[in-house]
Amino acid sequence: MSGRLGELLVRENLISVQQLRKAQEEQQRTGTRIGTALIKSGAIEESKLTDFLSKQYGVPAINLRDFDIDPEIIKLVPKDVAEKHLVIPVNRAGPSLICAMCDPSNIYAVDDLKFLTGYNIETVVASEPSIREAIEKYYAEKGPSLDEIVGEVADEVEVAREEEEEIGDIAKAADDAPVVKLVNLILLDAIKKGASDIHVEPYEKDFRVRFRIDGVLYDVMRPPMKLRNAITSRLKIMAQLDISERRLPQDGRIKIKMGGGKEMDFRVSVCPTLFGEKVVLRLLDKSNLQLDMTKLGFDPEPLKWFKEAIERPYGMVLVTGPTGSGKTTTLYSALSALNTVDVNISTAEDPVEFNFAGINQVQMHDEIGLNFAAALRSFLRQDPDTIMIGEIRDFETGEIAVKAALTGHLVLSTLHTNDAPSTVSRLLNMGIEPFLVTASLNLILAQRLCRRLCQNCKRPAEISDQALLDAGVPPDKIGTFTPYEAGGCRECNDRGYRGRVAVYEVMPFWDGLKELVINGASAAELKQEAIRLGMSTLRMSALNKMMGGITTLSEVLSNTAPDRF
Repeated sequence: MSGRLGELLVRENLISVQQLRKAQEEQQRTGTRIGTALIKSGAIEESKLTDFLSKQYGVPAINLRDFDIDPEIIKLVPKDVAEKHLVIPVNRAGPSLICAMCDPSNIYAVDDLKFLTGYNIETVVASEPSIREAIEKYYAEKGPSLDEIVGEVADEVEVAREEEEEIGDIAKAADDAPVVKLVNLILLDAIKKGASDIHVEPYEKDFRVRFRIDGVLYDVMRPPMKLRNAITSRLKIMAQLDISERRLPQDGRIKIKMGGGKEMDFRVSVCPTLFGEKVVLRLLDKSNLQLDMTKLGFDPEPLKWFKEAIERPYGMVLVTGPTGSGKTTTLYSALSALNTVDVNISTAEDPVEFNFAGINQVQMHDEIGLNFAAALRSFLRQDPDTIMIGEIRDFETGEIAVKAALTGHLVLSTLHTNDAPSTVSRLLNMGIEPFLVTASLNLILAQRLCRRLCQNCKRPAEISDQALLDAGVPPDKIGTFTPYEAGGCRECNDRGYRGRVAVYEVMPFWDGLKELVINGASAAELKQEAIRLGMSTLRMSALNKMMGGITTLSEVLSNTAPDRF
């Protein structure tokens, strides 16, 4: 069945032939099953696949995430057997054991389970990702809590007072087993909680660890002050940084291997502050990287414009927004769509966050003169089709990028501006001529990230019509939708939000805008004309997400500026 699954899904018009081929390539590269590859690539939803498998096998489908399985039931099937056959026991009914499998036709697995448990085996179908998740959850060894480890470390580790410290003492303390255990637990806890960043911060009389989850920082723990240097040094050792250098910023990387062959990268930044070194770790999980543009949060019309702009053979596409607004994800999704065997793609990044097969990625090193401008010059001698530059920061990089876009290359890059129209002013302020800007630009995209409401516990919000009007909701839309607010449940750890959704302002460089730029129009005039031509602003896009029950009014107001002219 597993070999024919893709063909059956195509026959039922649940996926296309192209989607199947893409999933088969992913399957060959990662060794996963075809069903998992199809879910990962966004070709089919998990629930639709399990419903289809349920009909094919003639057995019920279940969602394991809705179940709380009794630990006594879990004990009936050893972990190695569960992992080998991708099966998890769910319940017991008299002489029968109900087991969830992603392939109920696997008679060898059923016989194995029958022999091991002494029960008759009844099968139900569940998706492979949910079974793996359940195995990880129910068979996890219950280790000590963060508080227990902190207590243990505080009791066992002796660290010299700061004025007496020597590098040897710090290195020894950093390698002590309890400190190693504590740091590992912090990293694993961040992964489990879905954090995007870890902040390890020293203050005069305090030392704290915070996680950024869905864009918001949460206090996680406050280790004893005497562990400050030991924890910082342990992180620096893991990132292969110089622990003797405490006066200058340093950057490094930590790679850890997890169960199931999964790897997690941490980008490490160390910055000297008044009371010690602050360490910030950015979690880079390639398995969670969303490269399907249709799932990033684009509305249909802007997505069409964006795809048209990146499919042109030359020109420049700029993505703008503050740090942490998802610009890299948008650019990577564009590169992923363009990454075919007949195209030469080169990127200059600082730093390279994720590595992709088939794309030539170059890490910047300013200290040896390898900056964006130098990399860009080199790319132009390497017969490129598509070039991505991490950021246009100065006139030199901007000028080369514009010339590359005018000479038959597609150039993708980012800029730090507040919205799409003000990007033009930024390029002009850098010193790039207006006629070069109008000739080279295909499209400008501005973006922000809003927290996504947990669909399990969101509840209707009482918001006055006036407050909605003040936020920018069109008068004719008032009363046609229900605004929601965050609740709190076990699914979202009582936060009311799960994940984030991007809001976009997509501005194709229409002829009407080009005329305004040549005539020296302001950013406000450009914005007005772009809206007249059909552009939705960041605020409009965010309000659409709010009206669709995806986010809240408070998220709209805190992440986008009102449209004033």
